Amino acid sequence: MATITERLSSLPLSRFHYRMLLILAFGVACEALDTGIVAFVLAKMIGSWNLSSAQIGYIGSMGLVGMACGAILSGTLADRIGRKKMFIATTVMYCLGTGLCGLAWNYESLLAFRFIVGAGVGGQPPVAMAMMGEFAPPRHRGKMLVVVNAGWAFGWLTASVLAYTVIPVYGWQIAFFIGALPVLVVPYLLRALPESPMYLVSKGRLDEAHAVVAAIEREIGVPVGQPPKALPQTAAPKSFSFLELWSEPFLRKTVCLWILWFGMVYAYYGMFTWLPSLLVKSGHTLVRSFEYLIWMTMVQIPGYFTAAYLVDRIGRKATMGSFLVICTFAAYMFGNAKTGAEIITWGCVLSFFNLGAWGITHTYSSEQYPTYARASGVGFAAAFGRCGGIIAPIVVGAIMTEPDKVNAVFMMFTIVLGIVAANILLLGQETMNKSLDELTEKRGAPTPTPAATKTAD
Repeated sequence: MATITERLSSLPLSRFHYRMLLILAFGVACEALDTGIVAFVLAKMIGSWNLSSAQIGYIGSMGLVGMACGAILSGTLADRIGRKKMFIATTVMYCLGTGLCGLAWNYESLLAFRFIVGAGVGGQPPVAMAMMGEFAPPRHRGKMLVVVNAGWAFGWLTASVLAYTVIPVYGWQIAFFIGALPVLVVPYLLRALPESPMYLVSKGRLDEAHAVVAAIEREIGVPVGQPPKALPQTAAPKSFSFLELWSEPFLRKTVCLWILWFGMVYAYYGMFTWLPSLLVKSGHTLVRSFEYLIWMTMVQIPGYFTAAYLVDRIGRKATMGSFLVICTFAAYMFGNAKTGAEIITWGCVLSFFNLGAWGITHTYSSEQYPTYARASGVGFAAAFGRCGGIIAPIVVGAIMTEPDKVNAVFMMFTIVLGIVAANILLLGQETMNKSLDELTEKRGAPTPTPAATKTAD
């Protein structure tokens, strides 16, 4: 008798999988919209609120503080109370927080509301990646996880268009109100989003897991599998402990992921939160800066899909390593760009490969831990990464207190990205075309007794 995981893994790619992909990618796009809006709004608020460089840095960092808290809390709760509940809860949180930002009456109130947005934005990725990884067939899992993350590019592009068309005419508040609108899809999510069967199995809820998988099998027209038998007491679900991340089965993975997340978040939020303001300080008008950023954002989309194409063909490690090496070189060249053509060219190269690598970061992270610890493990790695994001905007703000320091800022990012590339090439291990059970069964996952092997995960 096939297990729940075997039944999920053997399903052909179908309309159900594409619907899940679109739902989760939409959630990621909304995160990017809410995050991107503030990057563009800050460039406008420098003049309207007379904010200093240090204050701009703290606004960016406050969102990252929220992200760190949200990643830990949401990942832990997703492994305890379910993926679906936490995906919807984080959606509501960042949408409402964004709407409140539009009502901010001073610098302090905006800081508080950015924390709420950050908690939602930071809390959703560990949940979304766990869900997509647990539903996707193994041979398609890499590309599907990267495509889910491609939603980020679409959300950021929407924020760029709003910044170019709406903010100059209607003011910065309206952009935040638009960013809150995705909360209207929550009733649909409650109906359309199923709970992860692998999560249900990890909690011993086999009847519910069977019901979800059976509904999928009926929808796509394949034979419905037999209900699994109850797990014996010796195979009771295992709870997650933070100290497990630093035990021998997980140690190398955890070190690799924490370095990866710290460096990627440090570079991304340091560069892209500040980029509109950096371009303005370099002598470009606000409108021209937004034009450059729209081009840089548009190339993120083919960056994601190129990564999605390669990740299940040449592997996670090879794709991410090569993308990060090119990204490192592009950061150096962008920091030394002088003309508008050079800014667009190297900015697009940087954006293409940086966001492609980001998509693989989420894919690779979700494949490192067993079901009972998957969202928690990724959540803690993401939270540590957010510490890099908290520091980066403040460091950039401190450097930019002196004129003509854009090249120094990007030299710093060149060094950080080079360290991240070396980390993946030296510590990273390949996970392509392996089932989640196969990836984790020898690394601390709860092992069922022989009697349960063919009836439960």
